[in-house]
Amino acid sequence: MTSNELDLFVIGAGSGGVRAARMAASAGARVAIAEERDLGGTCVNVGCIPKKLMVYASHHRDEIEDSVGFGWSGPEPTFNWNTLIENKDREILRLNGIYRSLLQDAGVEILESRAVLLDPNIVGCGSQERSARNILIATGGRPTRPEFPGNDLALISDDVFELAEQPKRIAILGGGYIAVEFANIFEGLGSKVSLLYRRELILRGFDRELRLELEGAMRARGIDIRNEVRAIGLQRRGGELVLDLDDGSTIVADQVLLATGRTPSTSGIGLRRAGVELDREGAVRVDDYSRTSAAHIWAIGDVTNRMNLTPVAIAEAMALVDTLFRDTPTAMNYRDIATAVFGQPCLSSVGLTEEEARDSLAEVDVYRSRFLPLRHTLSGRSERTLIKLLVDPSSDRVVGAHMLGPDAAEIIQGLAIALKSGATKAHFDATVGIHPTTAEEFVTMRTRAEP
Repeated sequence: MTSNELDLFVIGAGSGGVRAARMAASAGARVAIAEERDLGGTCVNVGCIPKKLMVYASHHRDEIEDSVGFGWSGPEPTFNWNTLIENKDREILRLNGIYRSLLQDAGVEILESRAVLLDPNIVGCGSQERSARNILIATGGRPTRPEFPGNDLALISDDVFELAEQPKRIAILGGGYIAVEFANIFEGLGSKVSLLYRRELILRGFDRELRLELEGAMRARGIDIRNEVRAIGLQRRGGELVLDLDDGSTIVADQVLLATGRTPSTSGIGLRRAGVELDREGAVRVDDYSRTSAAHIWAIGDVTNRMNLTPVAIAEAMALVDTLFRDTPTAMNYRDIATAVFGQPCLSSVGLTEEEARDSLAEVDVYRSRFLPLRHTLSGRSERTLIKLLVDPSSDRVVGAHMLGPDAAEIIQGLAIALKSGATKAHFDATVGIHPTTAEEFVTMRTRAEP
């Protein structure tokens, strides 16, 4: 290695890239990281964090309404969009600073410009050229913009966090977690929401029973969900937007949001020139150890389109650092990773869905509980909670846990440890619950559901 050669050059300072850079530097490697936008990537700046802050904001209307049943009264508060955005911006700036400090404290060189591969070991970054024994691609993904006339008049998810004012009416295209979460956010903040999805049921890939239940709850809240429709045109008419659909109907809105998916950010960074292969979706092809087709180039996170979750990118980064700098080759294990959709109510899952379990197991036992949470006996809200356990009867192992209801993500996170540890239904049955809680339902279900 020459005196100027790095051990690792990271392209992209999102959650995965920052973790890889920090941990590699902590292991004694010489590391530089390049980022052309804000430190923290999608999650911190235009993803998980600001969106979750908006989710919290959208819950308060329900909490205020529910408080009446518990004896609270008083003048009804009003919501100010600009206050939320200003406070959100301040928190994101704080997090940007924390990411900078973490990198600097670890001894990572930060390059704030676009990085481009010039060959398998050389990166061009601004006016500099840097050589590195290993290069990590961690450039994440970006929102897609489906093709139809007038699509440039619509927002993408990045734009929502910078809106000058809250739309009174918004049409959202998509049925994945981003579309569903924004639909619930805007409805909770008082906007009139239409959710338009080209398939027959929202949240493809999640347990079907919970998908149906959440869609029903969203409809009950007044969200106009239209399945099996596509946008065919968008035009501005005065101060409003007119969205034409392929079923012959139109929707008039103040804003239209395209939340139809994301695509890996692989264009324009020299991947093909460096010998890095892409798949048909434009994602970087990698092996089990995150190695690309170029021997010393690696990739983690959404740019690989494996499992596009921030904690997964961080775990992939840790596995890569073990492989490269700790003499412990480590492949990422994607089994039993918990996830959540922060709707109203929240949907969270770990392990197999019922459909996956029936496809992969000879038999599956389903345990189900659907009930009105205790708090709603006084709030007057009719929204019910649904929980499910899926068990492989041949081993008694719990292979899936699912919940739709308040605090679902917090509860499922704990159950993910149990599933990762190979817990059986007998372990769940032997666990004494905390009463009265929703979580105790997971350890009190004894009767299998009818097929």
